[in-house]
Amino acid sequence: MASILKDKIPPHDDEAEQATLGALLLDEDAISVAIRYLRPDDFYSNANRRIYKAVLNLFNQGRKADIITVIEELKQSGELDAAGGPAYVASLTNVVPTSANIDYYAQIVQDHSVRRSLLRISSEISAKSYDEATESRLIVEEAQRYIFELTDNRQTLTYKSAKEIIPKTIEAIEKLYNTKDAFTGVPSGLHELDAMTSGFQKSELIIIGARPSVGKTALALTMAAHTAIKEKIPTAFFTLEMSDMALMQRLISAEARIESEKIRTGLLKPSDFHSLMEAAGRIYEAPLYIVDMPNMKLLDLRAQARRLRAQQKVEIIFIDYLTLITSENYQLPRHEQIAEISRSLKSLARELDIPVVALSQVRRDAEGKRPTLSDIRESGSIEQDADVVMFLHRERESDKKSDAERSKAITTELIIAKQRNGPVGTVEIVFLPSYTKFENLSRASV
Repeated sequence: MASILKDKIPPHDDEAEQATLGALLLDEDAISVAIRYLRPDDFYSNANRRIYKAVLNLFNQGRKADIITVIEELKQSGELDAAGGPAYVASLTNVVPTSANIDYYAQIVQDHSVRRSLLRISSEISAKSYDEATESRLIVEEAQRYIFELTDNRQTLTYKSAKEIIPKTIEAIEKLYNTKDAFTGVPSGLHELDAMTSGFQKSELIIIGARPSVGKTALALTMAAHTAIKEKIPTAFFTLEMSDMALMQRLISAEARIESEKIRTGLLKPSDFHSLMEAAGRIYEAPLYIVDMPNMKLLDLRAQARRLRAQQKVEIIFIDYLTLITSENYQLPRHEQIAEISRSLKSLARELDIPVVALSQVRRDAEGKRPTLSDIRESGSIEQDADVVMFLHRERESDKKSDAERSKAITTELIIAKQRNGPVGTVEIVFLPSYTKFENLSRASV
């Protein structure tokens, strides 16, 4: 009977909770350790939770937490009796002789809190699993979201001294010096752009904006092809607008330099097949992974990105495009949903330690003029979260032009409007409409 009752009591450790609070009352500096691990809800005991909250309130006010000040704080908030009264608060300092082990006590409290959260999540998922009115896929998504939120919220706050950071920094500089490599990140293949950015850097969110039909997808695909085919760098391409087959046709056209129209219509010459098969072979061998999922939810994207990073060791992710991602919080206004997506992509880049390149449309009133940061569509948070923001700009092709004129190479501006760790400016690249790809200005030919 006792073991059955024990199974029903959520995991907790009263002694660790009391020891943590006792250490906080003995040493005012102990709070800086505790807040790295604990929030008030991590305490199982209601009394302990209220006392910890009072200590946090005093800390936020810049006041020292001791027996007298904590009792007074609880009295003012009307929670002294619920916190066990003055006698209980005073008794906490008798539990521990010193605050030296606050780190150890806090981690025990946190561990039990995580276990209670996991039990709560499993209980909710179990209940939903019996509800046949709810789709199983939605239950799986919710389970993933709960776990990811639990993981994200449990990232331990910490700091490093200059002594710890300097050796690693010098080592990185020495490596660059010895290799003489100008690119510290993933190269895009566009020389002028790479010269300004030193390649796409780890942990950065890069936004490419443009009006529809200017070539956002073509640019992203050009970059992805270079990293995967030429550089052999594992690359993921999330396509939310085009199908994977349509995307691959574009890629084959660009790599084989066969007009995309010929591939779409099947009007190929026998000589074209040799080039086509050679290009297909190069793409086949490339570490390129395409995720084709229209109406992709943010949760799905994050889960798939983590899987690709873990299993295929991808070094860069392209997303076509940002505003087609569906937020889990669909009841929020659209600009708030986009803000959530933007923040999440930035945190994903940092978590996976790779660059994330996301495409975005610019406002309609940017038509015909050089776009600026204020033209990013839907939310100003994209501008805030991004480490690099660049825009494609060129004159829209006239419908009156002949097919021959429309197939000629078009000089296009790639405007680097924001770069957190580098210069801003404009580089010129060339768009090849026949192959739906971009090239360096000096290399372009038709």
